[in-house]
Amino acid sequence: MIHKPALAALALLAALLLAAPAAARSLVRIDVVDRDSGQWLPEYPHRRESWIAGTPGHRYGVRLTNNTGERLLVVLSVDGVNAVTGQTAHPSQTGYVLAPWQSTEITGWRKSYQDVAGFVFTALPDSYAARTGRPDHVGTIGVAVFRERTYRYPHPLPSPPIARGADAGKSRSAAPAAEAADAYGDHDGLARQQIGTGHGQREWSPVGQTSFVRASSRPAQITQLRYDAPGALAARGIMPWPAPGPWQHRDRPQAFPGGFVADPPGRWH
Repeated sequence: MIHKPALAALALLAALLLAAPAAARSLVRIDVVDRDSGQWLPEYPHRRESWIAGTPGHRYGVRLTNNTGERLLVVLSVDGVNAVTGQTAHPSQTGYVLAPWQSTEITGWRKSYQDVAGFVFTALPDSYAARTGRPDHVGTIGVAVFRERTYRYPHPLPSPPIARGADAGKSRSAAPAAEAADAYGDHDGLARQQIGTGHGQREWSPVGQTSFVRASSRPAQITQLRYDAPGALAARGIMPWPAPGPWQHRDRPQAFPGGFVADPPGRWH
């Protein structure tokens, strides 16, 4: 026979186990896609952090997926910089409003309501954060997610608008890359950060505006990804060293670089 207190404890444990998957599910899922290769970048867990490997020179996008049936405000930070305003990122700032179940891809720094400057993996001194004198948080992609104060919204929007009424602000004046490089250093005994996110080419990416009242001043979710070049992650022991072909050595001339014989420049008969 089970005593009543024990029975109550078992019932509570069962309820917690049933609720665990729902509680563990993120309000907003964040993924990163390499726009040049078309591949989703896998995450590598390491010391309670999730890492992705970015290929220098490749453009990328941040895929945000609303896993709920409610509108959510997502403040997107790249290298510690608000991707909408260019301010040093803080959860209290403006961001993108996702409709229920909406999934969208943010492809760059917001330049206006019509266009963005593309996200591109680049050498750390050329990153937007470093060039504006803010290199301390290069190598991070994060979101702060807010629920909306309760009211019903009739129709989901076709694209993620920006919350109205936020101070766009001005980013700090650009600093020479050589000066910014002095702030780069080892963190927790790890290898130096090799890449950051550059200010790429302008792209057409129209958005609208909408009102959003936060249910709380504290975000309901904060998620962060770390990134660096594949070799840097391998040096940290986060991922295996990329396996080159048996005759491939990218740091020296190759007798068999691949491909077929191309026509020479100019007219060819």
